[in-house]
Amino acid sequence: MKRRNLLLGMALAVSTALAGLPALAQAEPFKVGLILPMTGPFASTGRQIEAAAKLYIARHGDEVAGRKVELLVKDDAGVADTTKRLAQELIVRDKVQALAGFGLTPLAMATAPLSTRAKMPTVVMAAATSSITEASPYVVRTSYTTPQVTSKIAEWAAAEGMTRVVTVVSDYGPGIDAEKTFVASFGAKGGAVPQTLRVPLQNPDFSPFLQKVADEKPDAVFVFVPSGAGAQFMKQFVERGLDKSGVKLLGDGGITDDDILNGMGDAALVAITGFHYSAAHDSAGNRDFVQAFKDAGNGMRPNFMAAGGYDGMHLIYAALEKTSGDSDGTALVEAMKGQAWESPRGPVSIDPETRDIVQNVYLRRVERAADGELYNIEFQTFEAVKDPAKSGS
Repeated sequence: MKRRNLLLGMALAVSTALAGLPALAQAEPFKVGLILPMTGPFASTGRQIEAAAKLYIARHGDEVAGRKVELLVKDDAGVADTTKRLAQELIVRDKVQALAGFGLTPLAMATAPLSTRAKMPTVVMAAATSSITEASPYVVRTSYTTPQVTSKIAEWAAAEGMTRVVTVVSDYGPGIDAEKTFVASFGAKGGAVPQTLRVPLQNPDFSPFLQKVADEKPDAVFVFVPSGAGAQFMKQFVERGLDKSGVKLLGDGGITDDDILNGMGDAALVAITGFHYSAAHDSAGNRDFVQAFKDAGNGMRPNFMAAGGYDGMHLIYAALEKTSGDSDGTALVEAMKGQAWESPRGPVSIDPETRDIVQNVYLRRVERAADGELYNIEFQTFEAVKDPAKSGS
């Protein structure tokens, strides 16, 4: 009798232990490897995205579907080889269940083959070259694509009666995307682009290019340069008197980046930009987001990178919720497709076919508010814009 009771007790203990295994596995942390340029020339991108990702976790809790969410932040300093090495380490050594971040196109592209091999959900929160999501079926984007925004700027310019526009873009992936999109979209509306000028990405001197613009006497110049270079471009545009000559300055919203806009001074007042996010976006959700971001970041104003990071974390949370905590990479990516929510930037969704974000594009003017600060003020909305490079629109 004693032996039978002992065996029964042992069987019960084993049964209880086995029954507990799924619960133990389910309780394992869900790790997100956030790879960002935290040092070097693109450190502001990393600072904004990291702050936004941490804010999302702080506001929504660090547990989803029974899984504790852990953020592992790694600095790639904007160097693609470093990005690739860090991604490999995060996948193999740290056993992350998702990768995210990617401040520049080459960084996202360097990681894409690893994402495919490891079946690793990879959320691009910043890089904007259209083809990134085509590099791996595991890449999903919450930032924007350059053609998505540029196409609407070109359409607006044509509708405003502009017929001749010169383009000036930085000579790298997103800049070339912007140039090609503007030429195609403006041309489709009957406009002409007499010159397409490409500026070196490193240490650009805009003077000779602005002289060519002045010589051409177009209705406007369309510019795409990284946000840090936008201030110098607008300063030289005004110094050369192009604003007084009747040439309008049109640009991707990165040139009037919210993070550094106040330091640009009155030169920024000449810009008309198209973009998907402004810290001045008029919604209760955005006002709440901006205030929370400032409170958490010693007054730092969120920019479009912050919006991409915040929404990237939302997408990861929503997908994990939909899979009931299952961190299988393929299941998570499938759960991300078609997700729709109200972002600080307005309504957004993930295109199930392309895994790119669908969102509003806003035309904006820089204005000085009553408090003396500069803001991008939206005056026209193009709703639910897809990436035209993939949608054929």
